[in-house]
Amino acid sequence: MSLASPLNLLWLAAIVPVVVFYILKIRLRRVPVSTILFWRQIYDEHQPRSIWQRMRHWLSLLAQVTLILLLVLALADPFFAWETRQLRRIVVIVDNSASMNATDVSPSRLAAAKDEALRVIRGMRFRDELAVVTAGGSPRVVCGFSSHGRTLSHAVDDVVSTDNPTRVTEAVELARRLLGERQDEHQREIVVLTDKAWGQAPQNSNLADQSLDRVTKSLPPNLNFAVPDPGLLVRHFGTNAGNVGITQFQTRRSLIDPLGYEILAEVTNASDEPVECRLEIDLNADVVDVVPLKLTPGQRWSQSFEKTSADGGHLTAKLDRADTLATDNRAWAVLPKREMIPVTLVSEGNLFLQKVFESNPLVALTRIDPPGRKPEAESRKPLSQNLSSPNAGITVLHHHVPEVLPSGVFLVIDPRESCDAWQLGEPIQNPIVHQQDKDSPLLGHVRLDNVVMPEARQVKFVSDDGVKVLARSLAGDPLLTTIERPGQKVLLLTVNLDEGDLPLRTAFPILMMNALNWCTENRGELRESLPTGAITEIDVAALSRDRSLTLRVGIAGQAPDSESQATEGRSLSLIAPDGRRSALPMPSERLSLGPFDQCGVWRVVANEGDTTLMELACNLADRNESDVRVPKSEVIAPTSALSASLLGNRPVSMWLIAFAWLLFAVEWWAYQRRVIE
Repeated sequence: MSLASPLNLLWLAAIVPVVVFYILKIRLRRVPVSTILFWRQIYDEHQPRSIWQRMRHWLSLLAQVTLILLLVLALADPFFAWETRQLRRIVVIVDNSASMNATDVSPSRLAAAKDEALRVIRGMRFRDELAVVTAGGSPRVVCGFSSHGRTLSHAVDDVVSTDNPTRVTEAVELARRLLGERQDEHQREIVVLTDKAWGQAPQNSNLADQSLDRVTKSLPPNLNFAVPDPGLLVRHFGTNAGNVGITQFQTRRSLIDPLGYEILAEVTNASDEPVECRLEIDLNADVVDVVPLKLTPGQRWSQSFEKTSADGGHLTAKLDRADTLATDNRAWAVLPKREMIPVTLVSEGNLFLQKVFESNPLVALTRIDPPGRKPEAESRKPLSQNLSSPNAGITVLHHHVPEVLPSGVFLVIDPRESCDAWQLGEPIQNPIVHQQDKDSPLLGHVRLDNVVMPEARQVKFVSDDGVKVLARSLAGDPLLTTIERPGQKVLLLTVNLDEGDLPLRTAFPILMMNALNWCTENRGELRESLPTGAITEIDVAALSRDRSLTLRVGIAGQAPDSESQATEGRSLSLIAPDGRRSALPMPSERLSLGPFDQCGVWRVVANEGDTTLMELACNLADRNESDVRVPKSEVIAPTSALSASLLGNRPVSMWLIAFAWLLFAVEWWAYQRRVIE
């Protein structure tokens, strides 16, 4: 046996005064009395009659000395050598992913896993250290290595259910790194509490009884444990219960129909039995479509729907079948609302150009005749003043262009005049599109390589600042160009619509629709529904422009400049579907959100007035999580992977103190009690 604090043995000096007080005799005071007759009679009646009564004081002294020895030895904290050799460091991985919310194990798989984790904590030996890690979504260390059972129990109780996917492999890697930080000879163990088998699942009835070699051979090869490896103990929870879930639900606005939108839905039958159910799709609580489904075992059904609506809102998909996992029986998507776009058309009259805007129900078109052409510069001044109006919206200039383009958004088609941004050259006879920027949103679903473009004009830009050419001719002349400068956005198309066949192609209305979206910075064509556990980025500046809000924009640790001071005003918060609110840091441009751990609609709000700036739908969308089946070969009976030692989970000092209290109680009862006869 060894002592952790041998200096505390100096407290043995307390035995000296105890012995001294027992040896010293108290000198009795002499008192004269009239007679000792009665005293002699009492003395004769109570004469000591046994050795016990003669030795009682010496036994009392021995008990006092033993009590001090026990207390001082407890202060020295003794321990056995085998306690140090058998010390263990354990990492308990609790899977709190979406599938652990299944109710085939009462009350849920996660509750059963937490009970097993608490049982592992109660089975710890003294000096054992344990850490708790969660495997739902990104692995997280809930509690680092600790020997305090109450702290570890509270950490397990604080593990909450999430809708995140299972990340057991990453959690095992994290546990391995935690154990690898301690370079010693102590035993290491990883206990995994999950309902999923990652890689090749061990096909054994009792994994806790296997040797270390057999356990590590059942691991996937990507774990690549080094030698010596920590023991891996797996405990699966769940049954072979089937489940039907919505594994895909997305929506987007149509690229052709301004009011149309498309829905993509997928339902998977992750069971061994055929299933009949109904899929109901609602838009703002109004039924959009109802589809009866008959799914064979393991079937995956998928279908797209085309609908029309100018209003945006929440699309909800629901299955009318109750099963063990309710998380994937509902799915959400956010449909962007279509806003009216004010367009001012300045043209002498072009039927194709006018009809392409009039056919769009979202365009509020206003047509203006250009001023008469005169040699004086004043003839173009009224047009410039009209275009500088703040209510002009998007201005489409056909042929006529002012000398100075004011601030605003312009779509310039077949210009016949130069301006402060470019100089026109000679016409190009029958140019062929040789180079096209396919990544540009303006040319999405648009092909110009087979379009006849006669009499396109040569253009030479005054400055290359903010100029981006999207389509070039074989000779390198720009045919479609964007100019983005502070306060000004210009889309320039140098094609003669009267002579070419571009207005007769389907590419023309799509190009005009893309141009309107680009001019209005409409990024909501596809508001993607995110899977749980995902991280996304948002443009803070775009939010403030769309909602006409001033947000606190700045970089932490830097003094605000004039621009950030001008935009300072409001901060942002992220509100979860269950109402949880978390403050968001305010970077200069982009902001990362997530990971999203709950299904439903998340909102980004401005704290002042809780104005909703953006809505993001989050769904389970994971076929592996929807498949909650656990084959019988992988279901392991509850076994205690960790057992207490002969001394339990208490140190030797605790037993010494307990024995000291017992000795004190016996000594008090035997020597200090008073009996009145």
